[in-house]
Amino acid sequence: MDYFIIVITTAAGLYFHWWLYVRIKRWMDRDLALSLAGSDKAKQAFMLEQLLHARKAGISRRQLPDWLRQKADSYQA
Repeated sequence: MDYFIIVITTAAGLYFHWWLYVRIKRWMDRDLALSLAGSDKAKQAFMLEQLLHARKAGISRRQLPDWLRQKADSYQA
């Protein structure tokens, strides 16, 4: 019985840390996209849309900043 409690607690802790890691990565990507947009609300919406496109297209996290900068530069109001 003791081992069962240890296994369940360890699994729950590992899942929580994985979940938190994924959330933090998403927040960082969102902050990057919004920082490239500045205070323009239309450009912020555009950049968040581009972030969704990048996720669907499978853009790696290493390539994401350059990809988002390119999209921000190509934005036309």
